[in-house]
Amino acid sequence: MSGYEVEHGISTKDDKSQQPLRRPDLSTFFSQLELVDTSDPHVHTNANAVPQPENMAAAFRLLANAFETMRGRPADETEGGSDLLANMIDVLRQNADDPPKELKGVPDSFLDELERVPKKALKEFDTCPICVNPFLEDQYPLVVQLPCHKEHRFDLDCIGPWLKLNSTCPLDRKELLKKKQPPPPAGDEEEDYDEMYA
Repeated sequence: MSGYEVEHGISTKDDKSQQPLRRPDLSTFFSQLELVDTSDPHVHTNANAVPQPENMAAAFRLLANAFETMRGRPADETEGGSDLLANMIDVLRQNADDPPKELKGVPDSFLDELERVPKKALKEFDTCPICVNPFLEDQYPLVVQLPCHKEHRFDLDCIGPWLKLNSTCPLDRKELLKKKQPPPPAGDEEEDYDEMYA
């Protein structure tokens, strides 16, 4: 009796050459992030809970390790000049050594609302500043543009984890979450209302 593959005409050997992964697996990081992320009160079970320092440190350390794997060499081995990924790793390691009391990342809704860059707008040699892979190397690139500058484009899979821990652009360190301005006092409207019925 023949096997499933033979009956359905499926080749048992890999016809395609295995391409290396564009970035490391971040499933452990995202599992750890669930323990410390309080950015969305609807998802978090206790809105008043403060994350444990050891969990915060672990989240920063896991992302630093993933970025170091992506970089291919330890962050202390810089080749002169500015190395964005090495700087990001340094910031993550500092936060792991002295974890903040509260996570200062962005909520998922912010990531969902980031402007997507259409594939047609990407040039052949445009690369992600974090993983340094050309965007068009991916068959279905998911490239986002940060609100701080129109040229700050990243693979969503690269910038997403960073933004979940830090609400700043890694290139210019600008704060991406705008603080809402308090509404103007409504004192004048109430006086008009009172005069109307006086």
